[in-house]
Amino acid sequence: MKEYKLESFIYYSKISTNKNHILDDSSQDIQECLNRMSQDGWLLHSTEKLSFGTAVYIYLYFERDIRDLV
Repeated sequence: MKEYKLESFIYYSKISTNKNHILDDSSQDIQECLNRMSQDGWLLHSTEKLSFGTAVYIYLYFERDIRDLV
């Protein structure tokens, strides 16, 4: 049996000469999340990115076997 968990991040666009500023800002946060979750036995199952207005929503879906918790 599997257990699932969602981690979400929201980043807002800003006036910048760097067109990749959201990628630059989010990389460290997401890597820290991936490291923390993997230490707890979670595996990244899928990802999703949505844009709405000036915001970018990033969703990370994790899963792990419930038997790993015993």
